[in-house]
Amino acid sequence: MYNSWLIAAREWKERVSNRSFIILSVLGPLLVLGLIYLLFSLGGKTQKHWNVLIIDPAKIMDNKILSKEDNSISYSFGDAYLETEDFIKGKQFQQFDAFLEVNEKIFTNKTAFVFYREKPSNQMQTRIQYHTERRLEELLVNKFTKFSIEEFRKIKQPLTIGFRNVYDPLNTSTDIKGWVGLFYGAIIFVFIFLFGMTILRSISKEKSNRIVEVLLGTVSPKQLMFGKIMGIGLAAFLQFLLWVLVIGVGLFYLRENFFLDQLDSIKSEANILSGTGGEDNQFFSNIAYNQFVELVYERVNFTFMTGYFLLFFVLGYFFYGSLFASIGSAAGSESDGQQFVLPLLFLLIFSLYSGYYVLENPDTSLAQLFEYLPFTSPIVVMVKLSQGYAEGEMHHLYLSILSLIVSILIVLNLAGRIYSNGILQFGHRVKFSLLLKWMKK
Repeated sequence: MYNSWLIAAREWKERVSNRSFIILSVLGPLLVLGLIYLLFSLGGKTQKHWNVLIIDPAKIMDNKILSKEDNSISYSFGDAYLETEDFIKGKQFQQFDAFLEVNEKIFTNKTAFVFYREKPSNQMQTRIQYHTERRLEELLVNKFTKFSIEEFRKIKQPLTIGFRNVYDPLNTSTDIKGWVGLFYGAIIFVFIFLFGMTILRSISKEKSNRIVEVLLGTVSPKQLMFGKIMGIGLAAFLQFLLWVLVIGVGLFYLRENFFLDQLDSIKSEANILSGTGGEDNQFFSNIAYNQFVELVYERVNFTFMTGYFLLFFVLGYFFYGSLFASIGSAAGSESDGQQFVLPLLFLLIFSLYSGYYVLENPDTSLAQLFEYLPFTSPIVVMVKLSQGYAEGEMHHLYLSILSLIVSILIVLNLAGRIYSNGILQFGHRVKFSLLLKWMKK
């Protein structure tokens, strides 16, 4: 074990001191932050025009919502209750992109729902919510208080508007928390592939220049393989921590200096709702960004999610890293190694797809199978964790961890046999029959 740690320290130092490692550790997260800035600062400037029907049987809004015209949205009013099936099939409703349902309880529960045909952008959602909320504020101030509108907005309660697909009014097919888990899984996928390829290239390089023959004079093949996997894995872990640190600080800096929350700021409605496509779009873009930051900083349980993320990142890395190491050691030439990377790449892509499948179909038997398979569980379990395990179902999580650990031990043992038999072999063609023969030795 001591020899493996020496190899790991050598690999770690070599990776960390590499110029590409340093550049990727800095420029990678900065690129992510730049894309986030562009997404929320430039988004929504080419909005599709929406026709929204407001269903208001109690005539609460008095057939009025805007003080001035908005070029992005046109509102119409109806005073009869509307079922989603009627909205889908009724010819008189085909001109509308969505309908907003308002009833007399909106003053107490501060909740309304928009049923849409095609999902609106974040800016469009924020725009509809803002318009509705401002109109209700006017009604509340005039009817129930003696406050001015500015005084009232200081003590107001936020309005909640849920956006739902008219073809899926129960909102069974989407879950924003599940997307957070899929994002965690995608990070695992990217880092495993990048550093798995690093393992393969490192082994192929040492094999081709015969350095491995010198190393095997002092350590056993299995110690060399395990030390290489562990050292490169520590470098991957360090780079991930740097990404988290830079992105976390960057998001906070952007929020505090570029995307200040303007929901509660007192601005002239003539400027906001003028429909010029300039300042108002920037205003709604800023609000959408802050809702994103709220998701990042407040609605995601980072302590819980990141703890399990690190666990499955490590376990997934050892599982796939062993496979990459075995391919690198078994290859008789560099082209052979690249050829056998394709099945592993397809396996990783399938794992990513399995996470999306579980996001859309969380309660199927196939989703449960993906949760236990070692090559899909690191991504699938992150989705399940973000969605939340029901009471009495946490044993599925522990079984997934146990299944992955047992699989790692088996794969490490088989990869060690392939490594021991193939690391000093040159000029041969890799075949599955040869790999099976080496695994039996």
